Amino acid sequence: MPYPIVHVLFFVLCLCMPALYGFVKTARCEGVHWTDWWHLMLLLAIGSFCALLPDIPAVWNYLLYGTLEHLNAGPIPTHSLFFCSLAFFGAGFSGLVIYRHRMKAAALGMFAFASALSHLLLDDVANGNIAYFYPLYNRSMNLFSYVNVDLVEVNFMHYNIAGIVIVFFISSILLMTLVSLDYLGFGLRYRPLAARAVRVCDRVDGVISSSSDVRAAESES
Repeated sequence: MPYPIVHVLFFVLCLCMPALYGFVKTARCEGVHWTDWWHLMLLLAIGSFCALLPDIPAVWNYLLYGTLEHLNAGPIPTHSLFFCSLAFFGAGFSGLVIYRHRMKAAALGMFAFASALSHLLLDDVANGNIAYFYPLYNRSMNLFSYVNVDLVEVNFMHYNIAGIVIVFFISSILLMTLVSLDYLGFGLRYRPLAARAVRVCDRVDGVISSSSDVRAAESES
């Protein structure tokens, strides 16, 4: 399986590249507030942690037993969709505390979930033990191994189904990342938090002033 640094670099340089590009472009052209840097660091920290989440048992196994066993947290396989869902709920709860907005919390959770799935993707490429469908299906499997053989040795239909599943898995990770980043303001053009706050205040002030004008007109009539 890949080293932790590989998982983090894959997350930062592949999944987060649109966010980094948009942020740097906006920072150079328009400038950003210090809260926007905090926003970026928070996103990178949560994503990097979730990109390593399936290997988290290695920490306490090393401290307690001196081993790097990391495939199970008790009876639960950590390299599974079930365990990676912890990234969604954990980051989603953090988003509620930080943003106090349900949709932003859901976007942060989806981003964290995609980061955790990227770990499974890289381990699958390296022929790791991936129990994707635990607890419905407990045996480990590797999607990439199903298409890394000669066509004459496998069923043609199975070969194509496995290839479609792999493409769908990769595209799902990329789509979840792009959608969540765009909702959080990290598109190819970053939308600064301060600017969004100013727009909201201006909208509120406009509503208040318009309602005051209506009341004044009614009182005059």
